[in-house]
Amino acid sequence: MLTESLLEQARAIEGDIVALRRAIHAEPELGLHTPLTRDKVRAALAGLPLEWREGPSTTGLVATLLGGAGEGPCVLLRGDMDALPMPEETGLDYASTIPGAMHACGHDTHTAMLFGAARLLCARRESLKGSVRFMFQPGEEGFHGARFMLEDGLLGGGGGDPLPDAAFALHIMPNAPHGLVTGRAGPLMAAADQFDIVVEGRGGHASMPHQTLDPVPVACEIVTALQTLVTRQFDAHDPVVVTVARIEAGSAHNVIADTASLKGTLRTLSPRHRTRLQDMVRQVAMGIAAAHGLAARVEVTEGFPVTICDPRAVDLGESTARALFGESAFRRLERPIMGAEDFSYVLEKVPGAMFFLGVAHEGADWQHCHSIHSTRMVVDESALPRGAALLAGLAERFVESGWG
Repeated sequence: MLTESLLEQARAIEGDIVALRRAIHAEPELGLHTPLTRDKVRAALAGLPLEWREGPSTTGLVATLLGGAGEGPCVLLRGDMDALPMPEETGLDYASTIPGAMHACGHDTHTAMLFGAARLLCARRESLKGSVRFMFQPGEEGFHGARFMLEDGLLGGGGGDPLPDAAFALHIMPNAPHGLVTGRAGPLMAAADQFDIVVEGRGGHASMPHQTLDPVPVACEIVTALQTLVTRQFDAHDPVVVTVARIEAGSAHNVIADTASLKGTLRTLSPRHRTRLQDMVRQVAMGIAAAHGLAARVEVTEGFPVTICDPRAVDLGESTARALFGESAFRRLERPIMGAEDFSYVLEKVPGAMFFLGVAHEGADWQHCHSIHSTRMVVDESALPRGAALLAGLAERFVESGWG
């Protein structure tokens, strides 16, 4: 059913896709509640044959399109809506007007591409089987928005409609070749957990350390031991990352502090290593502190799970991208990315995949473009119709023939 006209139709609405992206970019919102963005999405899709759902925990939206060609499977397409708490330094005409907030991870483009896919599929409704759910999600940047939308029943499950049969999402990459689609089967992105360690000692005068229990050298030893833990306790072919990002202790040059605190992140690519790493961080910190006569409190806060892509979904993404854009349009990633993504919550429940779309300007030295989470990140908006067409093509192909 997929035809070349899908990309042509996406290019025909490029102006609307870009206009929505720029409107969202100029008014970025943070966290689970993005009412301005939600209202922009609803206004952009007004008048289309969509059924809307909203939940109590977030301002997330799910719009459902019922195909007109009879019964069939249900497919979910997701775009996230929230921004990052950081300034913008791009100098764009439509740069953020909200101090300290910027769409530096491309969620404005994700929402705009999902809008484009909804427009395309609504126009093809009469030939479409089954149904498509468009998930407009806030709270991806560390706020577990996808989990809340699942718990609210917006995606199905529980006592309401069943969960979708497949789920897909796109993420832009500003430092990847223009228009290139990439993905991989299995782990695509890591689980991300946070740890807080407090080494408890006994402070005193810096000239008399023997009369104290100095937590600083103990904290330093813990940092070194955590790096050794990574290289000596875990298989390099199933990698883990432990990063101590902050160390804090003391208030003056001649005072030994009572406590020293460490903060950092744990990244893993398998549920087994995730649990084991958390346990071993506790063991190392508490054991080293005890060996020096001190104590350590360790708190691990779980973040997003591992993003695991179904091989069938990745195969469908590859064949769809090649059919739409040519044989060179798709590339398999050799290794996972150690960043994290809360679409992982959806993929725990529903088979599917996330793909990356390169949005560096055509002809640019893409390897030196500013990356996501940069205050100077920019995208080539001419790539956005490709993303809309890809999402629509994935949905169309899946409801037509499933994983075949």
